[in-house]
Amino acid sequence: MKNITIIPVNKLRPFEGHPYKVKDDDEMNALIESIQEQGILSPLVVRPIENTNEYEVISGHRRLHAAQKAGITEVPALINALDRDSAAIAVVDSNLHR
Repeated sequence: MKNITIIPVNKLRPFEGHPYKVKDDDEMNALIESIQEQGILSPLVVRPIENTNEYEVISGHRRLHAAQKAGITEVPALINALDRDSAAIAVVDSNLHR
């Protein structure tokens, strides 16, 4: 079982070439409000960026954006050591199943 780690939002980067856009719309506003009231209920999934102390977001781009808009400085995350190809597949897969 993987452990949830609390990561500062300034250590998180969007997945390079992320094909889905995060929109500031009514759904985002609802997510921001939910995070302000209840926190992030489902952790982000990230992978380490080589030779840094930063992480690339695999799943949770909208949650990260909402957390930043809500002024939250740390988020829960599951760290997966995925290679680039596996991470790209996971990004697409996580967006198809939401």
